[in-house]
Amino acid sequence: MLFDVWAPWAGVVELLADGRTYVMGPDPGRAGWWCCEAPGGHGTRYGFALDGGPPLPDPRSRRQPDGPDGLSAVVDFARLPWRHDWRGRGLRGAVLYELHTGTFTPEGTFDAAAERLPHLAELGVTHVELMPVCPFPGRHGWGYDGVAPWAVHEPYGGPEGLARFVDAAHGLGLGVVLDVVHNHLGPSGNHLPAYGPYFTDTHQTPWGAAVNLDAPGSPEVRAYLTGSALAWLADYRLDGLRLDAVHALVDHGPVHFLAELSAAVDELGARLGRPLFLVGESDLNDPATTTPRPAGGLGLHAQWNDDFHHALHTLLTGESQGYYADFAADPPRALAKTLRGGFFHDGTHSSFRGRPHGRPLDPGTPAHRLLGYAQTHDQVGNRAVGDRLSARLSPGLLACAAALVLGAPFTPMLFMGEEWGARTPWQYFTDHTDPELAEAVRAGRRREFAAHGWAEEDVPDPQDPATRDRSCLDWTEPACEPHARLLAWYRRLIALRTDLPHDAPLSATDVTVGPGGTTVLHRAPYTITVNPTRETVTLPLPRTPAEIQAAWGRVPPPAPDGILTLPPESAAVLR
Repeated sequence: MLFDVWAPWAGVVELLADGRTYVMGPDPGRAGWWCCEAPGGHGTRYGFALDGGPPLPDPRSRRQPDGPDGLSAVVDFARLPWRHDWRGRGLRGAVLYELHTGTFTPEGTFDAAAERLPHLAELGVTHVELMPVCPFPGRHGWGYDGVAPWAVHEPYGGPEGLARFVDAAHGLGLGVVLDVVHNHLGPSGNHLPAYGPYFTDTHQTPWGAAVNLDAPGSPEVRAYLTGSALAWLADYRLDGLRLDAVHALVDHGPVHFLAELSAAVDELGARLGRPLFLVGESDLNDPATTTPRPAGGLGLHAQWNDDFHHALHTLLTGESQGYYADFAADPPRALAKTLRGGFFHDGTHSSFRGRPHGRPLDPGTPAHRLLGYAQTHDQVGNRAVGDRLSARLSPGLLACAAALVLGAPFTPMLFMGEEWGARTPWQYFTDHTDPELAEAVRAGRRREFAAHGWAEEDVPDPQDPATRDRSCLDWTEPACEPHARLLAWYRRLIALRTDLPHDAPLSATDVTVGPGGTTVLHRAPYTITVNPTRETVTLPLPRTPAEIQAAWGRVPPPAPDGILTLPPESAAVLR
């Protein structure tokens, strides 16, 4: 078989495959590439030695059986265990469910997670969004310090385990989205700098030198990342990708990397005959992120909308620290603004940043291009103790949050366990094998939260196995109260969403948010009403007569004059 590698800085490159050494030669048609033919097939262990150095894993490795520092292994994708045909499932009308493989179950594997997929099918979500699954040192971690962007973390189950999970999801009608990280690689086990200019000091990021998207050598780096994205979609039959922190992808070239990537994904979808989509995480509040390429945008199909989260979070919790400050000044107004226009910061002053931030979205923007949520891995796990909303809110307020997320015009996303108000925290945990790195992460996290008033001993040790174990879902909870009632509420709200419009523009949102966050949101054929206050309120309905389709609390039918009485901390959906 043909082995090849891009190593423009090397003078001599050798292939080590199944214990034998082969001298590679320059590829005459591709500058900086080396290639050779050698015996090999599914399972062959191999690596590349540069200028007489030790064997390194393949930058395009599809499997790392012994972890990021070990030899790579050939994967024959024709051997993956597919059982179900799949025509794809697009983003419009979707309900996403963010899932971390390592804590969705105590076992922390793809196979164990697949056994719980019937729960998600019964819940009514349409897509599972897997947090990153690329290899990283150790067994347990969030996955954002992965170092082999084409491979699958072996402790989760490797390539075959991922294929079994995706196939099981498709068999239940669930699409699968994968969270991928293009903006940096982890601090341990990253061998790309030995091969070539994968990173550049031209730009700096929170993780150090930036991925090289516009400096010398960048065309190959861009092709490397694009090829990885397309491989996930094609080889594992995924339906979409979530792109981590795209604002950190610094690119001053003539065509931005994201536009190039979105074009390649659209082309692949057309070739495969199934819908594929990209969802970006961006804190820029820039309409160009999801504006189609022909109109001058980057062409991503959707983006996370933290502004909606922040408005909802401050309304329900009263928190006002850090980036919540601007939203906490008037939470009802902030919620109304995000429901109508998507962004809260659309050129307004951001006190957290100390400057104006964002630009307004066009009112004609399809609302489904924004993802709305009450909780995510970031907004839970990046808190000092990883506490969920269920740790401080009553079941009634959790029900209000669900009604606003699932009734809003955005594409909703849930964080695993949210649907039953899981009481387990989701904390920051690592399993670094480098003792110095482990201590640096431990000390750095405690120092960070000590600056915000936390006692260092109260901040969980990321390296303690108990931190990961505490973060695993407790699957006995959904059958117990008050969890079972909240789960039934989520199921009902998701079922009602099937009748809502999925192509409506932001301008079509008809919403009134009153004192305390009392909300009347009309989205034909439904009116969603929410009372997060501790007082009974009366709300005029925009359409009468109306019949209650779902209610949290004892909500009487609307009066003949169209006035609805909502008890404290309750919500109702009327048709």
